[in-house]
Amino acid sequence: MSMLKLLGLKELIESISRERNLPRLAVQSAIREALLKGYERYRRAQNLDRKQFDEDYFENFEVELDIDDEGFRVVSTKTIVEEVINSDHQIALGDVQEIVDELGDDAAQLVGQEVVVDVTPDKKEFGRMAAMQTKQVLSQKLRDQQRQLIQEEFQDLEATVLQARVLRFERQSVIMAVTSGFGQPEVEAELPKREQLPNDNYRIGSTFRVYLKKVSRGQQRGPQLLVSRADAGLVVYLFANEVPEIEDEVVRIVAVAREANPPSSYVGPRTKIAVDTLDRDVDPVGACIGARGSRIQVVVNELRGEKIDVIRWSPDPATYIANALSPARVDDVRLMDPETRQTHVLVAEDQLSLAIGKEGQNVRLAARLTGWKIDIKDKAKYDFEAEDTKFAAARAQHAAELEELEELEELEAEKLAEDKLDLDNQPINSELPKTSLDENEEEFESENPIMY
Repeated sequence: MSMLKLLGLKELIESISRERNLPRLAVQSAIREALLKGYERYRRAQNLDRKQFDEDYFENFEVELDIDDEGFRVVSTKTIVEEVINSDHQIALGDVQEIVDELGDDAAQLVGQEVVVDVTPDKKEFGRMAAMQTKQVLSQKLRDQQRQLIQEEFQDLEATVLQARVLRFERQSVIMAVTSGFGQPEVEAELPKREQLPNDNYRIGSTFRVYLKKVSRGQQRGPQLLVSRADAGLVVYLFANEVPEIEDEVVRIVAVAREANPPSSYVGPRTKIAVDTLDRDVDPVGACIGARGSRIQVVVNELRGEKIDVIRWSPDPATYIANALSPARVDDVRLMDPETRQTHVLVAEDQLSLAIGKEGQNVRLAARLTGWKIDIKDKAKYDFEAEDTKFAAARAQHAAELEELEELEELEAEKLAEDKLDLDNQPINSELPKTSLDENEEEFESENPIMY
């Protein structure tokens, strides 16, 4: 078999494997695919009538690499026929002379079978355009291999926290270098504007802890890893890392509500975190805060001064809502409509602004944390009777609407059942409708009664 030389092939595979952190077999596969695409370009240039080259036209072609001799061959699997119509897919019986001579008179049985044929072109024939095509395809295939490797390496690390280093800036995004473990090479990840913290100072070379939010599975260009500094998962990780009771599952984090990028620049980032424990001898809030605030201060420093409220979770909604509005002092929590989860929280006049928070941030986070719609009311001005009457009327109207809807559904179901019953009881006409042929036959019978 003929072979086209590729001087330095072994060294090329080693260097690509080392620089791009790809297995040698993956690099060899990319080189084979690239050379095959170059051969396709060469064959298309030979025949400018491209209509004959369908998408699957070159499926029977394959490239064989010879690493030791530093070269490659192009082979084609062809069907043996008596008369060749397509020379790329077929070969004449007379062209496989060696096999014919061995079989003698039984050579005819080879028709229809397949044989592998060397179709390696001459180096001069291969051409400059085909070589350029090979180089471009190789570069693309290597990028695809790297993307696939990143997917496999990081897909199990989604929703975890990684150490990241700032590399550069692209538009409003920060491109960071992350690694999946000790000794592993760094991979680029994107930190978009919406996932950044307003108090962070992103300088080239600075390091941050980031939350791996998503590993893209597509073939898009650029980083495939999306990381975040604003996700609530980062807060959960930092507390679990600083509080041994959380890691030992003595204290559990029940819920987190975070507003890392407030709608207004006058309001800073803030997080509310609800914790609980089944151990009566453990104070979950105190465990998270630590002696003189030592534990929570580490988390606050990592989040560049973000305000964090640690509150005690409670199975009683009223107690839980009152705790969630910390640091405001709540006088009463009225669960006005448990079905729609609406509540009125009564506070003293001097606690109103604290309960609502700057631009409504405190009550907004408390509502996200508890899942209740919270209305802050001044206790001194609150009209119990009027509010009870209003909600009673609203509940009655809601119940009436539900009852009316159920009645309509029942009527519709009854109507469907009656229609089905009528259809089942309808008599079946066993006589087929008369056709023009039947009418002609009856007319012929009446005109020729003797024959019937």
